[in-house]
Amino acid sequence: MFEAKFQTFVDDAARGDGAARLKALRNELKRQGLDGFLVPRADAHQNEYVPKCAERLAWLTGFTGSAGFAVVLEKQAAIFVDGRYVIQVRGEIDAKLFKPLDIAETTPLKWLGDHARPGARIGYDPWVHASAQIERFTKALAEKKIELVPLELNPIDALWTDRPGEPKGAVTIHPARYAGESASSKIKKLRAALKGADAALMSDPHAICWAFNIRGADVAHTPIALCFALLPKEGAPALYIDEEKLAPKTRAALEKYLSLKAPENLIGDLVDAGRRGATILFDSATAPAKLVETLRAAGGKPRVTDDPATLPKAIKNETELEGAREAHIRDGAALTRFLAWFAEAAPKGGLTEISAAEALETFRRENGDLRDISFPTISAFREHAAIPHYRVTEKSNLKIGRGVYLVDSGAQYLDGTTDVTRTLVVGPASKQLREHFTRVLKGHIAIARAVFPKGVSGAQLDAFARRALWEAGLDFDHGTGHGVGSYLSVHEGPQRISKLGATPLQPGMILSNEPGYYRAGEYGIRLENLVIVERCEIKGAEREMYGFETITLAPFDLNCVEPKLLAPEEIAWLNAYHAQVRRTLSPLVDARTRKWLREATKTL
Repeated sequence: MFEAKFQTFVDDAARGDGAARLKALRNELKRQGLDGFLVPRADAHQNEYVPKCAERLAWLTGFTGSAGFAVVLEKQAAIFVDGRYVIQVRGEIDAKLFKPLDIAETTPLKWLGDHARPGARIGYDPWVHASAQIERFTKALAEKKIELVPLELNPIDALWTDRPGEPKGAVTIHPARYAGESASSKIKKLRAALKGADAALMSDPHAICWAFNIRGADVAHTPIALCFALLPKEGAPALYIDEEKLAPKTRAALEKYLSLKAPENLIGDLVDAGRRGATILFDSATAPAKLVETLRAAGGKPRVTDDPATLPKAIKNETELEGAREAHIRDGAALTRFLAWFAEAAPKGGLTEISAAEALETFRRENGDLRDISFPTISAFREHAAIPHYRVTEKSNLKIGRGVYLVDSGAQYLDGTTDVTRTLVVGPASKQLREHFTRVLKGHIAIARAVFPKGVSGAQLDAFARRALWEAGLDFDHGTGHGVGSYLSVHEGPQRISKLGATPLQPGMILSNEPGYYRAGEYGIRLENLVIVERCEIKGAEREMYGFETITLAPFDLNCVEPKLLAPEEIAWLNAYHAQVRRTLSPLVDARTRKWLREATKTL
């Protein structure tokens, strides 16, 4: 049931065979006349959660994070991760085989250019690289006389003798009572966005599932079906999907508005379109280089841009928003039951990071409608909480005692996706902890209370969450908020609150509000709720103004709050929020939890 069990298996297998696997790969590259190979942590759709058969980076290196990139050369190899995983990667790989590097300081392209010899031929699998990335690599490496070579078959697949098969999760129709709009209506709107193109090749399964009102079970934590789609300006869209995923009733329902085709037909259809000189849109973020080059080589005109479904998917309709609110009420009740249980159980000893995470999942399952957790629960005690994306394993599992415990978790329900983080203290909170916690809370409240004009992006709001930390010379290295889907990905674009969040925020978008602070080796603090962008009525306003509706319901740990650091309006917000939590959740929890909740949400 728990993610750590699979992760430990991957760790042990890769550690034990790492040298042999790397040697075998190098031998295969030499046989093909290649001097190196690129190994991204990616599948053919650039998914965050990939099927087990696409975990090539984990198989080769032992690293199990959700983002990473390895470069293998004849004598050297390196693995690149972002700031979330710089600590984790060192604990999972053999540093004698792969040099771990922070991608913010050294990119794979820079390292490859510095370490590959002039004239080197570097292989890559064109199915697992976006075309824009390959174009960038090709141009930069050509200046150093290094050639990128697309391969028909990924050499790791031939070496990975017990590689899992392609997933065949059942596809289901997402009912109108949750979707709020028919697939036919969505298809009509998406066609209007083709802007002179003959068709759009949809490569993002999240966009496809949203557009056609389907959901799947091909990867962990996100209910998507791995597939491609071709949306023409006229005629029925084609869905390229393994027929074994479709029950007869599902097939019949889809055939009312789609043409169903086997995945192996996609290349031939692109060749035919290319021969006709067709202009086809490709998603810059997810389209495999293989597909873009197939159309171009056949004489077509690929136009690499944004998937036409990306923005409409992000702007939820009223049905989706109401579903999100209802899902968060049920989820809040389950989380509050866990918090009350934890407050009693943790001081007694005996809890571990894994047992706490399993308990939280149990409380959610007792709701009766949990489909899955929306990502592996981050259950982190003391120094582990200082690792923003820590993932507990059997080996790293700490016993929970006196100190700071951070739990970041979420759930998938048919009517909504949740993501919430709470930071708790077991035992007394130090003065330093209360100050740091309260500065993070001030940033959270600043986002929750923000009012801003139409056209403002997340990048313009990001500093709101950091001001109180900056004033003390502190900061955090992740974004303040990401978009969230509707029974889809817990990490959705294009909306986000971060230094790079360029997309203007629009009513109906759901985002997280999660500032944090991490004191390496000691503790970490993150406070996360989900919010909906909404219109604000301001008397005398000269512009259309927006703000946020907070939909996550769960108490913050008042034992960590230093009221003297809060302004009156911040205290008012916190008291009002806790009153809403108490009022909404009290009827949904047992008497023991209700008693705890009254104390946990008391007025400051």
